[in-house]
Amino acid sequence: MKHSYFDKYSDLSSVVHRLDPRTKLLASCAFILVVAAIPPDSWLSYAVCAGLLAIWFSLSHVPLSHILRRSLVVLPFVAVVAVFIPFLHEGQVAGSYSIGGWELSVTYDGLVVLRTVLVRAWLSITALILLTATTRMTDLLHAMERLRLPRVLVMMMSFMYRYIFVLTDEVMRLKMMRDSRNFGYGGSRIWQIRTVGHMIGTLLIRSYERAERVYAAMLSRGFNGQTHSLHQLRFCQGDLSAAILCAAALATAGVASAV
Repeated sequence: MKHSYFDKYSDLSSVVHRLDPRTKLLASCAFILVVAAIPPDSWLSYAVCAGLLAIWFSLSHVPLSHILRRSLVVLPFVAVVAVFIPFLHEGQVAGSYSIGGWELSVTYDGLVVLRTVLVRAWLSITALILLTATTRMTDLLHAMERLRLPRVLVMMMSFMYRYIFVLTDEVMRLKMMRDSRNFGYGGSRIWQIRTVGHMIGTLLIRSYERAERVYAAMLSRGFNGQTHSLHQLRFCQGDLSAAILCAAALATAGVASAV
């Protein structure tokens, strides 16, 4: 089966790709924290953060279409939740609407908050997309472990990434078998619902059995809860320069929001 991996462009050669994964992970977390802390009306600060992302993107050689396609997949889910903010936020009323006997009022402050939430979400999502696009998932998990994140959390993320594609293949095989039996072209709605229920049950049973086999195989190979990597992480001069640049840009964004 064909899958769209998170780290699809992690094998490219660029300045960003050669940075230590710990540097990129810490920089991304700091970037998201600063973006979340910027006041709603500090558009200059958001512009500084967007400029930092533009520099990161230009140095990474990752296609723009990849960034836009991934970010546009997530943004609609944010918009569905954020669209109610103008109706719930207090402030000067910009307009009132009557829907089904309900009087709904949109406030100017609510619209500002809505724009801010969408901008924050897009900047944060883009930063995470650039992080995963320029770093192998195995290196990213290794960086998390070296940064002393809870080992159980890192292990769960590792298993999730490794086997989500296996489960996707399993779902596609079940769907192929279902379609080969003319599902949807006959039978009642109850029968179709029952068939889908059987598919879900089969998937759960197969997933559980696969997990037991994988765990037994890991124990037979001496697994003790700790992962090992052949790629040793090491900071270099480029990591220091990148950290200074990122810190300076984020400090500028913070100062701009305070002015």
